Amino acid sequence: MTDVDAVTLPWTDLLDPDAAQLEAEWPGELYDLARAQLLAPARHGDEPRPKIDSHGNYVLAVFVVPVAVPADDRVFHQEIDLLVSPERILSVRKTPDRAPGSTVVDQPYDPTDVREALLAAGRDVRPGTIAYHVADDVAEAFLDLIDDVHGEIDQLEDEVEGASDEHVRTRISELRHDLLHIRRTLAPTRDAVRRIVDGRVDAPDDSTFPHELELQFGDVFDKLLRASEGLESARDLIGGVRDYHQAKVANDQNEVMKRLTMVASLLLLPTFIVGLYGQNFIHMPELRWEHGYLYSWALILGTTAAQLWWFRRNHWI
Repeated sequence: MTDVDAVTLPWTDLLDPDAAQLEAEWPGELYDLARAQLLAPARHGDEPRPKIDSHGNYVLAVFVVPVAVPADDRVFHQEIDLLVSPERILSVRKTPDRAPGSTVVDQPYDPTDVREALLAAGRDVRPGTIAYHVADDVAEAFLDLIDDVHGEIDQLEDEVEGASDEHVRTRISELRHDLLHIRRTLAPTRDAVRRIVDGRVDAPDDSTFPHELELQFGDVFDKLLRASEGLESARDLIGGVRDYHQAKVANDQNEVMKRLTMVASLLLLPTFIVGLYGQNFIHMPELRWEHGYLYSWALILGTTAAQLWWFRRNHWI
């Protein structure tokens, strides 16, 4: 637990607290409606959904930040819950669940950069302003994640020509899966921040998020909107890689079919010649000819060479 100086930063930060810690930091009735959320286990599946709701004398915000791990080709989620009143703010961070089959413990959200930036400002900061900076940091994390996804898509596109079809199909499926999970957290986060921008949070007195702070939250909303647009762009890029891969597979199959067709064509005339002279007729001109065997070989080789010349002349091979 880290308690920041209440004079400059009225901010209490808890990591995986229990009920006793919550009661000690924020007594009783103020967080009764939020108790279940703050004490709930770390994000699992699609719960909880990011949200920002007003509960009279305080605001409850839930942020979920997806974090890319390029080395393992996966994405995990960090959850931070905020309890904001006109006088103070409480943040509850939760350690992510360990991924199935993984021995790596993912790290929880780290607000150190936000805290240090606020302290460096050298002035008192309102709780709503702290919430704004946390939301802005979350929005920046989404933008960084989208950039990482775009980088992975570019890398996959470069690998299409040389990598195996199975590898490309697997990576496309993994990236589409990651985009789906990012969308499930990004869209609710954007909608939650828009509630502040539209003035639908902190009614009736607007003491936690005054109008000038709502305008600042507009910058956060713009960043989340850019992240959403980047997500749609990534979806289109993955579709392009998939189409490019399918075209490559079809082209490779065409090349194989072209080679098989050429081999079949080359064998067609020799097969005809051998079949012709393999008929069981007594009176065939070349059967008793001294040079008949050599003649049949010359005919086979000649027709094969003529076909190869014709194929090359027409750029079929």
